[in-house]
Amino acid sequence: MKELLDHFHYDIVVALFPWAEMIPVQFVYIAGVLAASGLIVAWMALTAMGWILYERKIAGWIQVRYGPNRVHPTKGPLTLLNAFMPTGWLQSLADGIKLLGKEDIVPRGANRFLYELSPVLVFAGAFIPYVVIPFSQHAVIADMNIGLFYVLAFGSLEVIGILMAGWAPNSKWSLYGGMRLAAQMLSYEIPLGLSLLTVVILAGSLNLTDIILWQTTGILIWDDWGNSIYRYVFGFMSWSIFKSPLAAAPAALIFYVAALAETKRAPFDLPEAESELVSGFHTEYTGIRFSYFFLAEYSAMYIMCVLGTIVFLGGWHYPFPAVYYIGDTGIMDAVAQALATANAEGAGWLDRLWVACSAGFGQLTTLQSLKVIANELFGAANLILKSFALLFLMIWIRWTYPRVRIDQVIHICFKILLPLSLFFAVVASFQAVIQRSEYSTPEARRAAAMSAYVSSPATIPAEDLAEATLKSKEHAEE
Repeated sequence: MKELLDHFHYDIVVALFPWAEMIPVQFVYIAGVLAASGLIVAWMALTAMGWILYERKIAGWIQVRYGPNRVHPTKGPLTLLNAFMPTGWLQSLADGIKLLGKEDIVPRGANRFLYELSPVLVFAGAFIPYVVIPFSQHAVIADMNIGLFYVLAFGSLEVIGILMAGWAPNSKWSLYGGMRLAAQMLSYEIPLGLSLLTVVILAGSLNLTDIILWQTTGILIWDDWGNSIYRYVFGFMSWSIFKSPLAAAPAALIFYVAALAETKRAPFDLPEAESELVSGFHTEYTGIRFSYFFLAEYSAMYIMCVLGTIVFLGGWHYPFPAVYYIGDTGIMDAVAQALATANAEGAGWLDRLWVACSAGFGQLTTLQSLKVIANELFGAANLILKSFALLFLMIWIRWTYPRVRIDQVIHICFKILLPLSLFFAVVASFQAVIQRSEYSTPEARRAAAMSAYVSSPATIPAEDLAEATLKSKEHAEE
């Protein structure tokens, strides 16, 4: 992201407005972070509002009753949307406006600092992991080598925030909910991490893109199946649950059960058991502070479903034909080159702006750019559809199974899931040692994907193709 912002600032903005060179580059980085944060918050809000509505609809369907069916436009041009949206589709927006208008009440005996800080920490724990989620080849803010570790580490902020929310209001109901959370969420982090370790051992990387890339080659336990039609017809057979049926497949089930407990979803919703603890850890919260907890819960659910999709279900690979590498659109390079030519000719700022817009639009409409855009859209659609399917399953389980007792929750964790997750991690280690091939390193898999998935070498920048070829030759020699 830093290189992208530098390129945009020095080669485009400064070329358009020379006085912008006086702006410290740190301000450019801050603006980029704020823009990325805005996109993340917007996506969190949309997914939360949408799935709150659909959860109520699904609950009504399961319980043979009506869900929200009143709050939608009945007059005006917005009624045209009723044909494409479910009845009551404005219910979540109405609930959000209601929460914003509620009085902000702080209990008299509360620790005000911790009381106000805890919703922020809970929200941050659900917000920060989005930074490393690869929705497609280019749609990732930071492609970190420790992406999976980053998600798990910052996701633990939610545990700290909820513990603070249980203690700060000076309420016994909140305190009981917080203590239950300490016993549940901290415990289930262990089998959840071990289940993910199974695929990390097999893929040989903590980078989420590399983990997806490992699932784009091979079928079952074989690492290569050529560049044939079978790659597209049976692409799902390269997912980790099929490539390692003895380790990754059962680990996926363990991960999903642990994810239910981590997100406090039924049948593991003990920290906020309304039949026993009123509302658990957020009993004393109202208004906008309560909405932070609600938004964080659905965002954490989505993060866990996306993580399960990336690690076990191929990420943005399959069913739509999204490939790994087909280059870049080249829009910024075209605009920068056009601006450099315009500046050399002494053009005014309006002429430079026109030249930049023309060059950008011209490059956008090229076949290569359209291929890249289609690839990004297909990849994002793959990831979102599969993660939404897991999210639907979470909701289905909530309205199907009764809540378990706290002693049963701990029993399931330490006596069932923990030994099993450790056993399957050992099985994955044996498979990783036995199954050595020319695609056993992330670098080799990146090079193979760049050469196998692209129909023509012209779609790959020359320097990237040369680097990939060199790496593949070096690995073949080893």
